[in-house]
Amino acid sequence: MRSQSIITLFLDIGGVLLTNGWDRKARTRAAETFHLDNAEVDERHHLTFDTYEEGKLSLDEYLNRVIFYEKRTFSRAEFKDFMYAQSQPFPEMIELIKNIKARYHLRVAVVNNEGRELNAYRVQKFQLNTFIDFFVSSSFVHLRKPDADIYRMALDIAQASPEQVVYIDDRSLFVEVAEGLGIRGIVHKDYNTTQQALEAFGLSLTR
Repeated sequence: MRSQSIITLFLDIGGVLLTNGWDRKARTRAAETFHLDNAEVDERHHLTFDTYEEGKLSLDEYLNRVIFYEKRTFSRAEFKDFMYAQSQPFPEMIELIKNIKARYHLRVAVVNNEGRELNAYRVQKFQLNTFIDFFVSSSFVHLRKPDADIYRMALDIAQASPEQVVYIDDRSLFVEVAEGLGIRGIVHKDYNTTQQALEAFGLSLTR
C-alpha cells in the first residue's frame, strides 16, 4: 500500500525520535552534577551554541568556551560521557517511522539542528541510519532551522516536490517555515497525535 502523493518523510531527531541532545534540562543536570554556575554556563552556551550546531566549531572548541575556560576538577572525557548519556530513545516513535516507511516504501530524511559529534553519537548509538536514508543536519550543511534554505536543500537531495513531503518536528515554528514552502507539516506532541496526523495524510498502519 502507498499514499497517493507522499513519497518522503522529513524528521527532526530531538523531541521526536530521541530526547533532546543537549537542552536546558540537560545543562541544568550537568551544572548540578559537576557543581557549575548554571547561569554562567547557560549564558556562554547561548552565545556560542549556534556556531557549534552550524558545524563551525568542534565539540572540544564548544566545551573550551562553555565549560573548560577555567580549570575544573573533572575531565573533558567525563563531561562528554555525561553529555552523551542524556540521549534516550522514544521506541514507539522509532517503530512508527520504521513501519510507515516499510508499508509505503517511503524515503526518510532527518532535517535537524545538531552538532557533529552529538549527531554522530546519536545516529550510531540508536542505529538511526538503519531506517533513515539521509541526514540534512545543520553541522553538515552549515544551515540551521528555521532558515528555509535547509528545507530547500533537503527537497533537492530528496528530489521531491514540497507536496510530496510530510515533515514532523516538535517545534511549531520550524513546521510553519516548512509549510511556507508547501511542505505538509505535523507538530509532534506525542505518539498518538502524530500517528493520527499521519493517517490524515493517508499514511495509516491499520487500513
